[in-house]
Amino acid sequence: MAKPQKWNASDIADQTGRTAVVTGANSGLGIATVDALARAGAHVVLAVRDPKRGEAAARTVEGSVEVRRLDLADLTSVREFAGSWHGDLDLLINNAGVMNIPEARTKDGFEMQFGTNHLGHFALTNLLLPHVTDRVVTVASGAHRIPRTNHIHFDNLNLAGEYAPMTAYSQSKLANLLFTLELQSRLAAAGSSVRALAAHPGWAATNLQGGDASVVRRTLMAVGNRFIAQDNKAGALPTLYAATQDLPGASYAGPDGLGELRGGPTLVGRSAAASDPVSAVRLWQASEELTGVTFPQLSGAKARV
Repeated sequence: MAKPQKWNASDIADQTGRTAVVTGANSGLGIATVDALARAGAHVVLAVRDPKRGEAAARTVEGSVEVRRLDLADLTSVREFAGSWHGDLDLLINNAGVMNIPEARTKDGFEMQFGTNHLGHFALTNLLLPHVTDRVVTVASGAHRIPRTNHIHFDNLNLAGEYAPMTAYSQSKLANLLFTLELQSRLAAAGSSVRALAAHPGWAATNLQGGDASVVRRTLMAVGNRFIAQDNKAGALPTLYAATQDLPGASYAGPDGLGELRGGPTLVGRSAAASDPVSAVRLWQASEELTGVTFPQLSGAKARV
């Protein structure tokens, strides 16, 4: 008996009439996600820091796309992007990120990985949420499980004086999952039909690893990208699965292979730290204080009657 075929992008239902925003959409997982959604009929907005690179990427896509500037490391840019949005937004995919980079700060003074990967998306999501009609998908990582670093440094979120690239990345990816958990809780409490989900790509060969602060890690990752990793299209499948399948809120999608490094998309587990509702609430409160952005009042089509 032949094995059943694993879910892939050709299984995406018709997306005609739907609008999606994909952050970090000019390369890697982002452009693969844009391409699949646009081919399925959605109108997709590439939310990118560099519009010229975004336009070049958009020209490679078959379907309805547009490019808008968004710098997640600048809350003014986040507010401008959200403030310029008019009409419904079916799908928000929080895909952009930085990984294991040398210590740096966002324009607002936050540690760059936490500020970009979590705080920028936290602010963007809450500002856009009154427009969202279906779901928010945030791209996390198996790195949220890294031993000894897999917790939120609530007393030092910017890791001042104790910065380590992998610690910062692990914290930001754990924050993505706690954010999804608490966002779903708040949506449910508000009676909203919108769902919050998360996904991770396993090991996908993209340019994300090229900014690693360690020459040794960059070398090892380059080898892994060649011999172990999935390509960006396969790496985007868990995101697309979370974005288009009828899954419960707070679901987490990832590859079904050994160690969740590669394979077809399925629902996967998360660490105990990523499942802690107390930490999720605490992170949410800290994020509101840092960004000045709060959970919005939802009404109309965004809430169940």
